[in-house]
Amino acid sequence: MKKEGLIIVYTGKGKGKTTAALGIVLRAVGYEKKICMIQFIKGSWHYGEMLSSKRLEPEFEMVVIGKGFVGIIDDKSPKEDHEKIAKEAIKISLEKIQSGKYDIIILDEINYAVNLGLIREEDVINLIKSKPPELDLVLTGNYAKEKIIDLADLVTEMREIKHPFQQGIKAKKGIDF
Repeated sequence: MKKEGLIIVYTGKGKGKTTAALGIVLRAVGYEKKICMIQFIKGSWHYGEMLSSKRLEPEFEMVVIGKGFVGIIDDKSPKEDHEKIAKEAIKISLEKIQSGKYDIIILDEINYAVNLGLIREEDVINLIKSKPPELDLVLTGNYAKEKIIDLADLVTEMREIKHPFQQGIKAKKGIDF
């Protein structure tokens, strides 16, 4: 029986999309599967995944490409720089998807990169359609487009009900980053 890989989408305005994908990583490493996570946005910030991913090697590879969150207070990069890097992330993603080296590939914040206009929806659809049948492909980020949702086997929408920030509580190391 031929194994059929899934297309999984974690989207929505609530927290936990990347964390859900990392849960897959933790589970899959336990079965000695090979996983690659390509981060489209978070690149220039320091966060816990950057440190913990090293502990999961050689099964887990994290490729940090982005220049950090786009358009927020401390983003000093022109949008063109973010676009150039996001296009490079698409190229790297295609290479990793077609390499045959991985059981699971996670395209972290790719939906958000589409929403920001850094990459085209068609680029993401082409990535999905280029995946080998046995590869599991996970796409995270808010604002997943309908065509991407339609191609997916599993879609989970994270919905914020309550957030500590609403009470003036800042992001917490180990919980939020």
